Amino acid sequence: MPPCVDRVRMEWMAIARGPRPTGRGRGLCGLLAACLLAGCATSPRLEAPPEPAPAALAPPGFPPDIRLQTTDLAGLSERRPAFVRGIRQSVTDGSIDVLALSGGGSGGAFGAGALVGLGESGQRPRFELVTGVSAGALIAPFAFLGPAWDDRLRDAFSGERALPLPRHAGLSVIGHLLFPRGIGGRSALSALVDRYVTMDLVDAVAREGAGGRRLVVATTDLDTQETVLWDMVAIARHGGEAARKLFRDVLVASASVPGVFPPVVVRVASGSHRYDELHVDGSVTTPVFATPLVAEILAQDDRALAGANLYLIVNGRLAVRPRTVPIATLPILSRSFDADMMYKTREAIALTIGFARRQGARFLVTEIPIDHPVASFVDFRPQAMRPLFEYARRCAREGRLWLSAQASIERNLQRSHEPAAGDECPALQR
Repeated sequence: MPPCVDRVRMEWMAIARGPRPTGRGRGLCGLLAACLLAGCATSPRLEAPPEPAPAALAPPGFPPDIRLQTTDLAGLSERRPAFVRGIRQSVTDGSIDVLALSGGGSGGAFGAGALVGLGESGQRPRFELVTGVSAGALIAPFAFLGPAWDDRLRDAFSGERALPLPRHAGLSVIGHLLFPRGIGGRSALSALVDRYVTMDLVDAVAREGAGGRRLVVATTDLDTQETVLWDMVAIARHGGEAARKLFRDVLVASASVPGVFPPVVVRVASGSHRYDELHVDGSVTTPVFATPLVAEILAQDDRALAGANLYLIVNGRLAVRPRTVPIATLPILSRSFDADMMYKTREAIALTIGFARRQGARFLVTEIPIDHPVASFVDFRPQAMRPLFEYARRCAREGRLWLSAQASIERNLQRSHEPAAGDECPALQR
């Protein structure tokens, strides 16, 4: 028996020898035991890579070019020509179409419904570049593969097998804070992603990316506190079960909201040296990205996206109505988190708007309107996500999904004091 477990057993026996706890006392004793065990439940990890990190650092068996840290300017410069050439050569309809999918927790049902509705209306582009963060990362492979995969996208975000959470969500958060690796190193999120990331899906991503299209997912490396961009096509083209597992782990990591889902340990190697990286939700460092990737890579290629279409799906709101926040820890933390994400997303959109104007590209955005009812960020029950999915699907089918940058700004920053109907689509007119 590990020493820490034996120590907890001795502490618990000492409690047991005292007066028998009742009511709240039993709960406190249980929490005490959990706290004592917290240090035992976490699996050991290897040291993080040294600084500066070895140039050839990558998951064992994979080449280093499957990923890029956004602070690696030399790497961005080196890969720019092939990236630009690839997406240009993959165009089939005369223009480059880029889709960026934001985070948003259970709000991902909005983006999933929007894509399904666009497919049903015949207005869904074949995207040459798809980027995803957090919930957007879970949608991104289906967006990349096209409408033929919409049944699985619908099932993942509104079906009966959508992501389950324990009945007592508060205890779930406490449990993950105390036991960050989860029971057995797995979680409801990893089980869901594992179900949908099949060899068929990974092989399909490899085939679709063979002509130069790109699928990129962001995670946050907690050791460096930097964004890491993963080339999911390159991972898929590696082939085999190793590719499927890494593909799955990157998606899980990108959506692993700290305190709600456990982080993902990614084993990396350089020569004979092995290290562990700890990856969590990409939204911690970047809520959505089109320009942080594209702008840097194309920085020396003026007007490379001239005439392109940049589509951005925000799986959340960009403005909220004022409300009285109770002076209590959880409401304050929740409201602060929402404000942080909202403003970071606004900033990312502003950067994208500026980039699109410089490139001569068309920019379109959609987001959940300020007055539309939305469930809790962590409420992944099918009955909670399905209404949002169907709402976005309907708006997309009716051609009332996309907003111009100006329309989005006017609606969110110059909003009326009078609440609108909760079922109004993002674009009020065709």
